[in-house]
Amino acid sequence: MNIRTRFARGAGLLRSVLMYHGIPFRRRRLTQFYAQFIQPGDLCFDIGAHVGSRLRAWTPLGARIVAVEPQSDCMALLRRWFGHRAQITLIEQAVGAKPGVAELLISSRTPTVTTLSPAWIAAVQQERGFAKVRWDAPLPVPVTTLDALIARYGAPAFCKIDVEGYELEVLQGLSQPIPALSFEYLPACLDTARDCVATLAVLGPYVFNWSVGEAQCLRSADWLSAPDLLERLEVEARTGRSGDIYARSQANPDRLRCSELKSMPIRVT
Repeated sequence: MNIRTRFARGAGLLRSVLMYHGIPFRRRRLTQFYAQFIQPGDLCFDIGAHVGSRLRAWTPLGARIVAVEPQSDCMALLRRWFGHRAQITLIEQAVGAKPGVAELLISSRTPTVTTLSPAWIAAVQQERGFAKVRWDAPLPVPVTTLDALIARYGAPAFCKIDVEGYELEVLQGLSQPIPALSFEYLPACLDTARDCVATLAVLGPYVFNWSVGEAQCLRSADWLSAPDLLERLEVEARTGRSGDIYARSQANPDRLRCSELKSMPIRVT
């Protein structure tokens, strides 16, 4: 690695750290938000852990965490910060539809948008916010699946998926419903969000909600059916703002009621 590349990667990692850990009270808000999904002792998966903002937020909730991250720079940081914690397992791999090897397309200056999806890059490059982003360091990485992680560590109570356009492939590696999960959506890639929702609907009876940007609140006062969610997202997409979709299984109503008792006040729009 030459000096220029090393500097770019270091600067990119620092940018991520400041973005996710440098905002006052952000961790507290995240912890309060996730309390509606995570109970003490729950197993949680963080797929695309990046620089560990969710690890910091979930630890006070008493969660046991399996964090998966394919970028070696990010994983080195995670090991330094969290490697000594018995309740956190760190795995330097990607997650996809089947085990194997895939090409990770690294953005040295903006590692938050590193991805396994060339199609996602082609879509987002049309957006103004991505005009100057470059994916300059392709790297083969090992790939596991959600099913393989479940076979080894158990089924999670909550799973966060943040993999920059590879969400559908991650969900295609899951063959059983889990109580709750989230995945990112972008207005430029709503077809991927639709496919993800359809995939979950096949796995089990899910209801849905969503958040915008890094706001720690759900947009709807009620959990929605898949068609209702997608209708709302069509409207939301016109603002150009990305966000996260949350899915909750209705297969375990006792847990759903317990979780609702702990939920934060929800902003209604």
